[in-house]
Amino acid sequence: MSRRTATMAIAAILLVGLLAVAWLFPVPFVAMSPGPTENTLGEIKGKPIVEVDGHKTYPTTGQLDLTTVAVTSPDQKLELLGAIGGWLDPTVAVVPRDYIYPPDQTPQQVEEQNAEQMTGSQQNAIAAALRQVGETVTDEVLVQAVVKDAPAVGKLKAGDVLVTIDGSPVHTRDDVVAAITKHKIGDEVEFEVRRDGKPVEVKIRTVESKDDPTNKRPVVGITPANGYEFPFDVKVNLGQDIGGPSAGTMFALAIVDKLTPGPLTDGKHVAGTGVIDGSGKVGPIGGIQQKIAGARGKGATVFLVPADNCQAAAQANVKGIQLVRVATLRDAVDALTTLSKGGKNIPSCQG
Repeated sequence: MSRRTATMAIAAILLVGLLAVAWLFPVPFVAMSPGPTENTLGEIKGKPIVEVDGHKTYPTTGQLDLTTVAVTSPDQKLELLGAIGGWLDPTVAVVPRDYIYPPDQTPQQVEEQNAEQMTGSQQNAIAAALRQVGETVTDEVLVQAVVKDAPAVGKLKAGDVLVTIDGSPVHTRDDVVAAITKHKIGDEVEFEVRRDGKPVEVKIRTVESKDDPTNKRPVVGITPANGYEFPFDVKVNLGQDIGGPSAGTMFALAIVDKLTPGPLTDGKHVAGTGVIDGSGKVGPIGGIQQKIAGARGKGATVFLVPADNCQAAAQANVKGIQLVRVATLRDAVDALTTLSKGGKNIPSCQG
């Protein structure tokens, strides 16, 4: 073998090795693919996903599936080969890693945030559903958490309902922030709360916030959250495997179905997604194309799409599934009612 031939052979081997390494080199992206679905009219671990206590319920049929997206876990690295495979797969989205896992948050903080969003979505879904069926729901503000070593420790508890601050009624969490921040650091703030149905009055002295050294503001160390007072008990039983707010619309529909006579789906396999607020407004979510693909893969023939996701949903190119456009819970109920009666004149994402 000549020196030139040997050099070329070594170069070829090195090139193949470099290409192999490149294929396996981690890239700053994550893959989003179709995730599991759950029938909100069904059971999980032997318990109904939606439980109603203190009000008459009615039999249901069919399915109302919440949909999810499977994402590369925070402790995994997506390799170049996997990223290219995702880009070539129409059911997979490859997005910047920082979009899913912000660099200023730890994986644990992201998980905790998702869990909080799921809890909030369930409360919003219950409020929207009960209002949809004509029940009275009262807005209230809760103490969601008390910060460790804060002045509020031992005086306020998670779950306390904030009634007044310095004698002024509390209607939203913004009212709480405004009432506290109008004080000076070291001032005493008077709280009236409802705890286990009984009024409790406490005084708490403010301290300087440690969150932002450049913005010295008074705090007492609580996290307020908007909540509701319901006329009877409704519980959503869903494990910790699913987080985020996007299942709210499907929870609400399951509650409406159980509280009203006649099956809402007429036995159809319906899936969907959408953030929901307490008034029933449906908001957009991420991963719509992956959710549609996942729903169709599980047998759904109808998919409820938040109005703001319609354009992206129409580009999913998933065959055999009807994309229904919804902007409110009432839209969703009306569309399913029309479909159950054989009607076809419903808002669509498919033109």
